[in-house]
Amino acid sequence: MTNMTSLLTTLPVLAQTAAPQGGGLVTFLPLVLLVGGMYFLMIAPQRKKQKAHEKMLTELQSGDEVVTTGGIYGTITNVKDDRFVIRIADTTKVEVGKGFIQSVTKRNGVVEEKK
Repeated sequence: MTNMTSLLTTLPVLAQTAAPQGGGLVTFLPLVLLVGGMYFLMIAPQRKKQKAHEKMLTELQSGDEVVTTGGIYGTITNVKDDRFVIRIADTTKVEVGKGFIQSVTKRNGVVEEKK
């Protein structure tokens, strides 16, 4: 019983000595650094890639050979406001949404380099 009472009397003293030292800024600095690191390692490169993809979509025109996200190769025959008409065989044309073009293989007969 004496061990229990001595433990109960020392607990408040231990709790007081375990308080963190320093201000609130020191406590949140690692969190701020973590968020900043995530931005520069994940978000910024993704935005750059997205802007490059949007630029590529705006520059597409008839005659460009493209690859869709589904892996279908074809040639753009018509450009509409929100989609492209792509010829995938001699007598087969499909309409594909602009966001579903993955890359360009040739621009009017000129082979594109992979970056």
